[in-house]
Amino acid sequence: MKNILKIIVIILIIAGAVIGWRYFKTDKVIEEADQIASVVPTTYTRSLDVIEGSTYGVLMEEAGVGGSISGEILQASQEVYGLESVRLGRKINLVYDIETDELEKLIYRIDSEDELHIGLTAVTTTATSTDMIWQAERVPIPYETKIKTVEGVIETSMYEAAMASGFDEVAVINFADVFQWSVDFAWEVQKGDSFKFIYVERYRDGEYIMPGKIIAGLFVNEGEELYAFARQDSEGNEGYFDEAGESVEKVFLKAPLAFKYISSGFSNSRYLEAFNISGHRAIDYAATYGTPIRSVGDGKVVFAGWQGGYGNKVGIRHNSTYTTNYAHMSKIAVGYGQKVSQGQTIGYVGSTGYSTGPHLHYEMVKHGTKINPFWEEFPSIEGIAEENLEKYLGDISDLKNQLN
Repeated sequence: MKNILKIIVIILIIAGAVIGWRYFKTDKVIEEADQIASVVPTTYTRSLDVIEGSTYGVLMEEAGVGGSISGEILQASQEVYGLESVRLGRKINLVYDIETDELEKLIYRIDSEDELHIGLTAVTTTATSTDMIWQAERVPIPYETKIKTVEGVIETSMYEAAMASGFDEVAVINFADVFQWSVDFAWEVQKGDSFKFIYVERYRDGEYIMPGKIIAGLFVNEGEELYAFARQDSEGNEGYFDEAGESVEKVFLKAPLAFKYISSGFSNSRYLEAFNISGHRAIDYAATYGTPIRSVGDGKVVFAGWQGGYGNKVGIRHNSTYTTNYAHMSKIAVGYGQKVSQGQTIGYVGSTGYSTGPHLHYEMVKHGTKINPFWEEFPSIEGIAEENLEKYLGDISDLKNQLN
């Protein structure tokens, strides 16, 4: 009897194992089928290149998109980014259903950060019916990112040192822009100065696209260490701050020309005398004809026109203390009485008046007297709040160590 019971138990165990294996196998087959189905494409994309003479309407017509659908998509785009403003060199991507060949979505890159997505969406119109309408939204571009650190020592200019090392040109310009309130890259940079910065590289589908945000940077100018760390201290206070929590942004830019226009090196960018108390009381910047000139600070235009040896000149009063003058312009871009903001283009480099070649003659006047702007200490804008300072200093310690 015992033997019979043992045999029955063994038979039951074997039967259970067989049944369980069958269920397991069935579940696995279903799971694998689901995985295969999930990678089978349901849509395909057609790309339309925006070339010389292209317009949204022409491109959609060439793609065979009907006028009514094209019009509905254009109307929907107005809430986010008008498609009549498509830019040369970009693409309009049309996404179609692979089975029905019906257009489902339009995608267009607005800028380096966002895309315009316009797709069909079901909207309830009555209690018993829904309509499919085109709706637009601004969507962040889904970059894959990597963190990169680069550094160099300057022989003739930071730009040339970076290019010689094969660094991304845009990343170098972005780094210089972070320090545009602290360093005049035409006049103040010296041989032996060094730089190091950490930034984001952006990729799509494994292909490098462009540099992203500068995370942290160090510029050593004649032995002085200048730091900058990206930080959002509060909703209204975001930017770059130094190792003590002070904002690197100041009320005045160091130079009236942007780095990308004055990056050619010491011999070409250092022009005439910089500032001589006995004679030439200004800073001169050699630059190609037509280079944009920017206001170094917020202010109001108090002169815009021709003035003797200055040629075309713009004067800007920033406050009760400081006024700046910009001379020898080829063209003036502002008018008398106009309010201007820091960094705004106010004119273009030329050689008008008493000038032997295209350059910008730049003056800073304090209480009516011309001064050397390199000797002035200008206040920073809002820094890290006192209650957040301890956390900020802790957060940047690792980055500071990496820079050192």
